Amino acid sequence: MQRTILGIETLTGSLLEMIEARRVALVCNQASVFPDTFRHAADVFYEHPDIELTALFGPQHGIRGDVQYNMIETPHVRDKHTGLMVYSLYSDVREPKEEMLVDVDDIVIDLQDVGCRIYTFVYTMANCMRAAKKYGKRVIVCDRPNPINGISVEGNVTEPEFFSFVGQFELPTRHGMTIGELALMFNEHFGIGCELEVVKMENWSRELWGDETGLPWILPSPNVPDVDTCVVFPATVHLEGTELSEGRGTTLPFFLNGAPYIKPYEWAARLREFDFPGVAFRESYFRPTFCEFAGQTCGGVQIHITDRDAFTPVALGIAMTQTAYEMYPEKFQWRQNAYEYEFDKNPFDVICGTDNIRKAIESGTSLSEIEAAWQPALDDFREARKKYLLY
Repeated sequence: MQRTILGIETLTGSLLEMIEARRVALVCNQASVFPDTFRHAADVFYEHPDIELTALFGPQHGIRGDVQYNMIETPHVRDKHTGLMVYSLYSDVREPKEEMLVDVDDIVIDLQDVGCRIYTFVYTMANCMRAAKKYGKRVIVCDRPNPINGISVEGNVTEPEFFSFVGQFELPTRHGMTIGELALMFNEHFGIGCELEVVKMENWSRELWGDETGLPWILPSPNVPDVDTCVVFPATVHLEGTELSEGRGTTLPFFLNGAPYIKPYEWAARLREFDFPGVAFRESYFRPTFCEFAGQTCGGVQIHITDRDAFTPVALGIAMTQTAYEMYPEKFQWRQNAYEYEFDKNPFDVICGTDNIRKAIESGTSLSEIEAAWQPALDDFREARKKYLLY
């Protein structure tokens, strides 16, 4: 098949007139590359004779992707290559300030999402859209693929009282939308109301996985090195709300999971009882070099995805949390430190966007009952999103 053509390629090609004679701010990171040359969008914009690039904005992990973990903020700096000011939107500033946009007409956004609500980039986009509405700027979102396809939708929908920087809207865990489609939904359905243009992709269809597009994968954050990690991410990101290791500090983040007290063979056996489709569990020992349990030997499982079309990651993530809670009651703990600066909420609740799932786990509710409870809101989302699908 033909390679997918990205929105950023079309914007700088056949739609260049959209930004000619306009002052442009670019929201980007290390994954914002042109696929044929692997050149960073900031460098291409800066060197283009017909584009006036006046500012850069970086999301979590920085514009060049050098910052490792969440709640590690990046400062405002000058970009070493272009010399332009890089305003960090993962700092004390989450939404561009008016003075940052004085020399800007258009905010161009080129960010690679991972297809899961629990990831900050789409909320950085939303905050830019809010600033554009306030200060009379136009937002141009350059669309990129959802790496875990544009069909599968799964998980609970965030409740408004649990909105955070990993859940600003009523979205399910796995939304099945591209970043451009989300921008349209944020703008109309959720009421941001800025001047918005979405530059569509070409040669992309909803059933495609990221490694079926012909595009190179550039890690959008330090622990998402490949498309397979995106596939498992909606499962084991839930473990960030516990004191279990989700494999950070290993060469298999989000695939290796456990803790020093976990007995691999009994945990793997319990997980197999669920008979999840498309996934297998290998009893594992691992020793993280940083993050949770750094330098300690952990017991646990490695997740092996055998059929990603059948795989249901959100259900697996809940089951892994539930079984660890039930099997190791004297050792298991919910995360003790705040998650994404939500100091007054349980971190697992922040990740889930509700306290219902944690309470269900604590009360011994079955996984099937937990899934059934989120289904009505999920069905409503499926219906609401139809209007904004571009492909």
